[in-house]
Amino acid sequence: MASPQDVPRLFGVPLKYISLATLTIQNSALILIMHYSRVMPGYNSESRYFASTAVLLNEIAKLAICCAVAGYSRGFSSAWSEVFSRDCWKLAIPACLYTVQNTLQYVAVSNLDAATFQVTYQLKIITTAIFSVTMLHRSLTLLMWTSLLLLTLGIALVQLPADIISLAASSFNIALRVDTEEEEEETSSSSLEGEKEMNRSLGLIAVMIACVLSGLAGVYFEKVLKGTSASLWIRNVQLSFFSLFPAFLFGVLAKDGAAIAEKGFFFGYNPVVWTAIAFQAGGGIVVALCVNFADNIAKNFATSISILISFIASVYFFDFVVTANFVIGASLVLFATYLYSKPERRPTTDSEFRPAPLQSVHDDTSITNDKLQ
Repeated sequence: MASPQDVPRLFGVPLKYISLATLTIQNSALILIMHYSRVMPGYNSESRYFASTAVLLNEIAKLAICCAVAGYSRGFSSAWSEVFSRDCWKLAIPACLYTVQNTLQYVAVSNLDAATFQVTYQLKIITTAIFSVTMLHRSLTLLMWTSLLLLTLGIALVQLPADIISLAASSFNIALRVDTEEEEEETSSSSLEGEKEMNRSLGLIAVMIACVLSGLAGVYFEKVLKGTSASLWIRNVQLSFFSLFPAFLFGVLAKDGAAIAEKGFFFGYNPVVWTAIAFQAGGGIVVALCVNFADNIAKNFATSISILISFIASVYFFDFVVTANFVIGASLVLFATYLYSKPERRPTTDSEFRPAPLQSVHDDTSITNDKLQ
């Protein structure tokens, strides 16, 4: 067992606690800032910035940072030859998946409040587990299957209308809060202008597809890493490089090309938008560097705190109406997240799936992924 003197520290503070704070801040602040950048006062669907340009700038920033780290650690000439190796094309697949996922995140935060998005996005735990079982032939413990079931139930409850929970509770004479027409009118009148245009169904579809892509890309990325001797940072450079093509061709050119040509690439940009891009680009890298020093308890604690912060901030800043189904569903999600990463007393085997820290800087809001062997 390592002595207190052997614990990695930064400015005298154990990196475990720094990583805990970093995960909490990155997970909660990123979603809140992204959501606000899409619904801020004075901006609507016609004056809002193009999400495709933000995705492209995000990938350019990641490429620059990853290149700098890879070049510094391995030498720029050596890193260059490793990046453009014969098998570099394998990273094109997860790069495209991550790019589409990042685009869908903007669609989701534009149509869902931050708290609902944060809870629903935990669906990525389920998709990662499923792809790990099907693609990597891993097995799940009974406790993990139970946690996935609870997680699914919790996410479903968050999406249910509040009156369904209240109707069920009324048969047991339980008084739960139900939104009245006056409350809805008051909330609507005080909402940010962008929130009046939100399409909840579109946001839910976007976040569900993003979760599927997150799980598939994460497991595929791990499978590629296991079959190569290239360093993690070299692979992240390759991911960033190949992400530029779908972000530019399908996003900037195909999707928003005409509008960008008319209004300009940086149309609608302001300090909030730049902050969202900086958090998305730099946040994932900071988490990837720090998360290796945190144990499962710290990671789960960070996830839970970030969901609670998003919930409180949504109530305070975005007039989020607290409903019974959201409280119950979010509580189930938090409990399921804890169970999913709870260590078993018996030793694990190579074929058993275990949650572990994120290894790719591209899946910014994921902190649960399969361990790289």
